[in-house]
Amino acid sequence: MFGISIVLKDTHKPSTTISNLTIILTELSKPSAYLYRIISRHKAEILNPLYMMFKLLGVLFFIISFTSCAVKKHADISYLNTPELKIKTDGEIPKLNVFNSRNISEENKSVKKPVLIFVYGGNWNTGSKDIYGFLGRNFVKHDVVSVLPNYTLSPQANYDTMARQIAEAIKWTQNNIADYGGDPSRIYLTGHSAGGHLVALATLNPKYGIDPASISGIILNDAAALDMKHYLENNPPTTTDDYLTTWTNEPAKWQDASPVYFLSKTSPPFKIYLGSKTYQSIKTANARFLEELHNFQPAVQPQILKKKHVPMVLQYFWPWSKRYDEIVAFMGVVKKN
Repeated sequence: MFGISIVLKDTHKPSTTISNLTIILTELSKPSAYLYRIISRHKAEILNPLYMMFKLLGVLFFIISFTSCAVKKHADISYLNTPELKIKTDGEIPKLNVFNSRNISEENKSVKKPVLIFVYGGNWNTGSKDIYGFLGRNFVKHDVVSVLPNYTLSPQANYDTMARQIAEAIKWTQNNIADYGGDPSRIYLTGHSAGGHLVALATLNPKYGIDPASISGIILNDAAALDMKHYLENNPPTTTDDYLTTWTNEPAKWQDASPVYFLSKTSPPFKIYLGSKTYQSIKTANARFLEELHNFQPAVQPQILKKKHVPMVLQYFWPWSKRYDEIVAFMGVVKKN
């Protein structure tokens, strides 16, 4: 079967829990069931379904074989240098994957491409970089080098440890991405849900050591917890979903965990996506974040998409998603000289 298997737990917290999100990439070579559903749905218009199925299979096989050969994955690269941050999650110390063009030659090594670091969500207690290889590959097809880090999940880590790890992933990228054809002066960050929170916090909160001027732009995708202080004051953390571990019961740390309180005139340019059908807590946090952001970037307006929370990231599964062109265009507009 060709598709995406998802089991969701709707907690109505700032980020939904994705208990199991498996992208069956190996099944891309066997899409007959998927095509059969398309053909069945439109059988009135298709006079010869069997012929059409084989024709579509041939086209899809060609596209997949061509595009997969163009992308190279560098898997499980160590990026953590600080010993106390080497905390295992699912039995392994977090590492990162890099996706770049397989066709880098000696002649074009000097032409560096923009870089995008993607951090996944999952309520801070679930998720893995390996689920989102499709996103890394698809950005490479749009001439972007992509970096996908893992981070230690709750209850093995709290928000502060996670943000410190993401900051180290950013520093690793700045120091090493040129070896993969990326331009260290054009690094962009993006994240969905909890991942959006972590990229914003690691960049904006000065204690994590990232110079905001070194980040060319941040793309938030239905980001959660942008104002966790406001949320937790109204919904105190409990052991449910490991929130007491993730956020602690200390209000001073809730503000420390909230990117909105660290926005300034030096903050990187923002592009914001928001689902019209997402959780109310995410809508509220984004509205509060945008209100503060307008003090420094008054032209920024969220791009509202008619989607629920999880489909906001699943849309990147399709190489032809408009989001790729939009983000590449954003990179061109805010390109640093």
